[in-house]
Formats: sequence, C-alpha cells, structure tokens
Amino acid sequence: MSIYDFSAVAMNGRTISLEQFKGKVVLIVNTAGRCGFTYQYEDLQRLYDRYKDKGFVILGFPCNQFDNQEPDTNERIQTSCMLNYGVNFPLFQKTDVRDENAHPLFQYLTHEKAFEGFNKFHPVAKILIPLLNEKHPEYLVNDYSIKWNFTKFLVDASGQVTKRIECTTDIIDIEQDIERLLQETAV
Repeated sequence: MSIYDFSAVAMNGRTISLEQFKGKVVLIVNTAGRCGFTYQYEDLQRLYDRYKDKGFVILGFPCNQFDNQEPDTNERIQTSCMLNYGVNFPLFQKTDVRDENAHPLFQYLTHEKAFEGFNKFHPVAKILIPLLNEKHPEYLVNDYSIKWNFTKFLVDASGQVTKRIECTTDIIDIEQDIERLLQETAV
C-alpha cells in the first residue's frame, strides 16, 4: 500500500488520484487559516518554490477539526491562501483528518507514522501544549492520530511515508530530509 492508493477532491471539485504524483517527493499537510501555525503557509510556499522543479510537491488539506480554525468555505480558503501567502501548491477541499470520519488517506498516514511528540522548545508549543492538555486532552490519547493543524507527512518517490513532522517543527528543519529523498530519486 502507498499514497497512490488514495484520491481526494481538489479545490476545483475534481477527484484527483494521488497516483498522479508518482515519482515525486510529496509533503502532505493538514492546514488551517486561523491557527497559530498559519504562518507556515509562507514557509511551505518557499519550500515548494525551491524544489518543485526537482520533483517535489506539497499537498495541502485544510481541516476545521481543531478549535474551528478553518471555518471558511473551500473557495474562500483557496482565495485567502493565494492572496495572503502566495500559495500555488495543490490544495484540496476541507478534509477531516482525525476520528471516525477521517479521510482514508489520513488514516493510512497516521498508521504509517505515529505521533512522536512535539518540540517543546518551539515558541508556539508553549501555548499549544497547555491548550491541548486543558481543552482537548482527547487529542493526545491515541498516538495514531493528528494532534493539531500543520502536521506533515513526508513521502518518498515510491509513495511510502518516510517521516511525520509535527507542527512544532519549523519547515527549515525538514529541508535536509527533502533533499536526501530528491537525491535518492535522481539516482
């Protein structure tokens, strides 16, 4: 099994098979427009611009399951991402990423790479971790679930999940992993 066994609905309403990304290094991210980590859209776009011509793609999946931080319509989400952050990597329609209605892709991703903890030294973690412990302790119970917005899964060119990256890891800290996978693909 790989990510190529799944499909999702793009912002334009078309169902896209992830098989179309075969041979590329893929970063799959659940996003939200009103989150303390929303600034990562800019970092993700820079990363995409830097590596897209080398066989890299980012797939964004807006999600409203975490404190109602993505309440907008799909059309508004796409417009906001483009206007505010310059996002031009593929975005999909709002998607549940945890619990019983989680999209099958995210069920697969989370079971391939379990939660290993947050970077407690990240500035936003000092707010996020107490918030989760106080308001949403249920999010922390299952290691095979998404804990918050901007959780990322790095996938190699054969569709296999190689790494799970939590929201408290800065984008710059995963560039070496991306470069390594791109080099492996080029060989």
